[in-house]
Amino acid sequence: MILDIEKLTFSYDKKNYQFRGISFSIDRGEVFSILGRNGTGKSTLIKCILNVLVPEAGRITIEGRDVRGWKRQELASNVAYVPQSKNIVFPFTVFDYVLMGRTPHIPSFSIPKESDVEITEECLKKLGISQLKEKPVSEISGGEHQMAAIARAVAQEPSIIIMDEPTSHLDLGNQQKVLRMTEKLGSEGISVLMTSHFPDHGFIVSDKVAIMENGNLIATGSPEDVITNENLKTAYGIDVTVSYVPEAGRKVCIPAK
Repeated sequence: MILDIEKLTFSYDKKNYQFRGISFSIDRGEVFSILGRNGTGKSTLIKCILNVLVPEAGRITIEGRDVRGWKRQELASNVAYVPQSKNIVFPFTVFDYVLMGRTPHIPSFSIPKESDVEITEECLKKLGISQLKEKPVSEISGGEHQMAAIARAVAQEPSIIIMDEPTSHLDLGNQQKVLRMTEKLGSEGISVLMTSHFPDHGFIVSDKVAIMENGNLIATGSPEDVITNENLKTAYGIDVTVSYVPEAGRKVCIPAK
């Protein structure tokens, strides 16, 4: 396994817990989705994995090493983060924005090498956004920005990419582009941990799924085993029917009226 979360517990005030005793692991090249409604602690969990927040109890290891012993640059060389969609104020070009992903590999007070520029060009091409490289990142669409954010993460050459609600605020077409790229990253050996509000994404792209509710993982395993009518009602508080749709070639989640 590449990422192992063992009995993780976190609270901001030592009274009200965001989550308690959470455990799961991710193998190399695996896409792991955490589903759940707003406020269940998904983003807080990500911040603990990124060593931004310190858990009250439990252990987080990446490739067998406790993240609390990692230096920032070392962690950034191995773990990339794609945040929720947001506006960028400074008008960096898309090329420069993606080039920033090379920062962990560039010594202090140094400039990017030719190899850093080449890797950036390759990432732009891989994400299909080479035509945007001279555009200000503050002026491109939400879908284009999300692809640029993923390109920046790939430019870090990490072993794992963590995506926090990567399809939020995106239209249906751009959601599919992001999900297809996520699936491709997994096939290339990069592990992906993704949070999402949408249970359908578990069927579309995930090797494993966990459902988070009220600070606990109520189910963890394959999408077929985890994304069920009963688990979705517990997680989202509404009746949901999970049915196979031949036209889609997969199961879909249909909320009741």
